Amino acid sequence: MLLGSLLILFLLGSAAPAGAHAALRSSDPEDGSVVKSAPRHVTLTFTESVGLLEDSFRIYGPDNRRVSLGDPEHAKDASDTARVELPGDLADGTYTVAWRVVSADSHPVSGAFTFSVGKPSPTAPAVPATPDEHPVTASLYDTARYLAYIAAALLIGVVAFAALCRPPDTRPLRLPLLTGWWTLLASTLVLLILRAPYENGTSPATALDPSAVTRALTGRPGLALLARLALVLLTAVVLLRLSRRRTPDRTPPAHLAAGTALAVGLALTWAAAEHASAGIQVPLAMTSSVLHLLATACWLGGLTALLLTLYRAQRPTPPATVVRFSRLAFTSVTVLAVTGVYQSWRGLGSWPALTETQYGRTLLVKLALVAALLLVAGLSRRWTTRLATNTSQAAVRERVPELVGAPGSAPTPPDDTPPPPPAPDPHRRALRRSVLVEVAVATVVLLVTTVLTSTLPARAEAEAASGETGATAPVAGLPGSTTLTVPYDVGTPNGTGRVQLTLDPGRVGENGVQAVVFGADNGLIAVPELRMTFTLKAKDVGPIDANLTDRGGYWATNDLTLPLDGTWTMKLTIRTTEVDQVTETRQVRISR
Repeated sequence: MLLGSLLILFLLGSAAPAGAHAALRSSDPEDGSVVKSAPRHVTLTFTESVGLLEDSFRIYGPDNRRVSLGDPEHAKDASDTARVELPGDLADGTYTVAWRVVSADSHPVSGAFTFSVGKPSPTAPAVPATPDEHPVTASLYDTARYLAYIAAALLIGVVAFAALCRPPDTRPLRLPLLTGWWTLLASTLVLLILRAPYENGTSPATALDPSAVTRALTGRPGLALLARLALVLLTAVVLLRLSRRRTPDRTPPAHLAAGTALAVGLALTWAAAEHASAGIQVPLAMTSSVLHLLATACWLGGLTALLLTLYRAQRPTPPATVVRFSRLAFTSVTVLAVTGVYQSWRGLGSWPALTETQYGRTLLVKLALVAALLLVAGLSRRWTTRLATNTSQAAVRERVPELVGAPGSAPTPPDDTPPPPPAPDPHRRALRRSVLVEVAVATVVLLVTTVLTSTLPARAEAEAASGETGATAPVAGLPGSTTLTVPYDVGTPNGTGRVQLTLDPGRVGENGVQAVVFGADNGLIAVPELRMTFTLKAKDVGPIDANLTDRGGYWATNDLTLPLDGTWTMKLTIRTTEVDQVTETRQVRISR
């Protein structure tokens, strides 16, 4: 079942990019507008607060050259805005604004729009040629995020089951407990490593860029992940102390309090960096989100623990344990119902959105699965009642011979016949089957829930649609980039490989360069030096040194200026050791 879940998670994680949760409400200048004089700033207003990146704005002029800009910033006392100052000598014509920010719920969002100064340019701008996010980075990040949800539910649910339901044999719970902890630790580390490339839409090879990592980990999502990592490590300390206590049948109140505090803290790391942290009624929404996640973990993680106890415990699970979990599950379902209704209302905003938006349709799927889950849970509760009743009646029957042999009663003849083996309890078998089905449906519910968290809430979608501009997605106007793959061979064993280059936008003017080096086994490698020059022989220009710098896993620059159009000769020198290097030459077409 775990292998199947992982396969589903991988497919879901690689199927499509995650939907962004901050929508562009308005822009100044407006999309497609014509202004008489050049504006001082470009200002974007979103439906929720956003984080800024070093490259949050890229603006291209009528000649498709990149406009030199300052650092992006928020407008005064407005965290839901992004602003950049424009130079004062903008020429007449159409300008393309490409933007990328990080929404308050941790998801990057990007788009592009155009405005014109004086009059529109006679020719239409180029169509974007590059995706908004790197597919490998997005797939790995989404898969790690899904696994973190499941791991948290498993870890919290198993601990809650052991502490509150008190099964006499806890050995079957050790494997899911360790699986949940290690999976949560690993997924959190992956999310931390990939946070910077996920925000910037770059490949996993850029994960070691020191400046990008620092910027990503000081934002709200990065801080939430760091807090989660600390809580996961602290949880290990608490679990080790619990495993050494002398009275395993009872959990001391101090340990219960510590476990509850850690569970609430872990839930807060999700609430602080997802839907609940943005939009309306943030304090109430975060409280609801924490309770919703804890109730989900106690129910679904507890179900997994109950299933393993029923199947793998060395002695039959007493009805008292099952009854305690039945009460815990009922409480969890009640909390889920209340918080789920509130969160649905908060995300939808209107009844028509339930069928007219992707968020609403995904929510309907989740509600249908929850209804099926509640039906199966009702059957489990009925089998639990019958099992408890049947066990009580069996206990009474066992006491009858004692009552018959009491003083004053007639003696009973001795019976040397050995007692028959206990017959299989049909109620226990039925309970096992219903819990198994419940766990299977619950796994699907959790997967749909993670998809729902990656979907733009209908309320935010409506707010963006009612704004002054519809520029919520990339449009024509962002020049494409040039991508090259340059093989190399330094003439030594295992001295072959390739360099993957991206020249953005690959046109006259200022360009950015990213270079990733692969070795003979197609794996990423670090090289001591990578040099790149450009020469335009027809105009006797160059060589122009790109001045590539090592960004911790890849080489890059944002300051390569190619002043003229034409076919440039690019020389790339790859030094693999202190003495081994090779220079490769390629022709690169640079247009206006």
